[in-house]
Amino acid sequence: MKAINSNRNIVFLGTSLPRECGIATFTQDLLDQFEHIQGFNKPHIIAINNNETYHYSEQVMREIEQQKLSDYIDTADFLNSSDVDLLIIQHEFGIYGGESGEYLIPFIEKLSIPYVVIFHTVLTQPSSKQLHIINRVAELSVQVVTMAQSTVQDLITIYGIEATKVSFIHHGVPFVKTESRSKLKEIYGFADRKVLSTFGFLSPGKGIEYSIEAMRGVVKQHPDSLYIIWGKTHPVVKQETGEVYRQKLIDLVEEYDLQSNVLFVDKLLTQEEVIQSLVMSDIYITPYLGKDQAVSGTLAYGVGYGRVIVSTPYRYAEEMLAEGRGLLADFRDSASLEACILQLLDNPTMIKDMEDRTLELGKTMLWNEIAKTYAAMFQEIISISELSTVDASDASFAKAKLLGV
Repeated sequence: MKAINSNRNIVFLGTSLPRECGIATFTQDLLDQFEHIQGFNKPHIIAINNNETYHYSEQVMREIEQQKLSDYIDTADFLNSSDVDLLIIQHEFGIYGGESGEYLIPFIEKLSIPYVVIFHTVLTQPSSKQLHIINRVAELSVQVVTMAQSTVQDLITIYGIEATKVSFIHHGVPFVKTESRSKLKEIYGFADRKVLSTFGFLSPGKGIEYSIEAMRGVVKQHPDSLYIIWGKTHPVVKQETGEVYRQKLIDLVEEYDLQSNVLFVDKLLTQEEVIQSLVMSDIYITPYLGKDQAVSGTLAYGVGYGRVIVSTPYRYAEEMLAEGRGLLADFRDSASLEACILQLLDNPTMIKDMEDRTLELGKTMLWNEIAKTYAAMFQEIISISELSTVDASDASFAKAKLLGV
């Protein structure tokens, strides 16, 4: 039996870089922090693959082919006989095999080591299959994590999860040292421009067409404004429909004669570029179309760096932009977006006040702080698990002695 005070071995299950996936980035950011936290050995990842071939780093200890059920079973056996103290499952319906990712069920049912599950999506109207999966994954876990306060009650009431199992931990934000806003604008060639921005994978659900349309009215009053759309098309979208959505946006820019006021940066941004794009922004925009979106990594980044944010009122935005931390525009309404943007550009004092309010929350969301919360949780879970194992072992020994075995 391992010594109780030895360093802990934790493993993450989910997608892994270089696969282009938000969960892969989330996992990497959290894993990187654990390399600097005492009491833990260097964490590893079990990577879920789709049909692509990835050149993983040595931190990936094992791979699972998404649609190969036997890989899940074999991996559970592997973990059960390993020295892993705790598994952390990153959950998103689309990354696991079977209908709504149901291949995760036989995996967890065979698992004998404790695991924590981090839910990246919490639907308010799940299908019966989705409801069953979330309920079962939570039932066999030792702890459930959600990244939005608004979803805590949903997990309890909609999915029937024990309240004592549910924890709320903010989405983490990486710390990257950058130049000032004015210096970055100068470096990028945007000096003397009012910079508005959106970053992340392009897909039709992002609603960027409404932001572009809003710029028609914005530039009439602020001709120096520039809306920068950072990021490449989502890999799944590109595979299914190519660049249809991006081309639609480009055509809109030409139709509205906004070529001098809208800029596309079609590339996968490095972490440093993501943060630079935010820091140089006067306003960050998330015009998403889905009201039930419970978490947005891009919005979390915007809050983390104290940006003034204009957003549609999806669930995560309503929560994060409360108490004067941003403005909410109506869904699919370019006029409403335009009004919010102009309200800010016409009131520099309002922008400064919102930046201060947002940064106050944002400072608590940096990964080095968030990782400490996870570390304390993991240590407690592992300690309780070890004590339970010791108690069970003692009970078995006492029973055998009583029976004269």
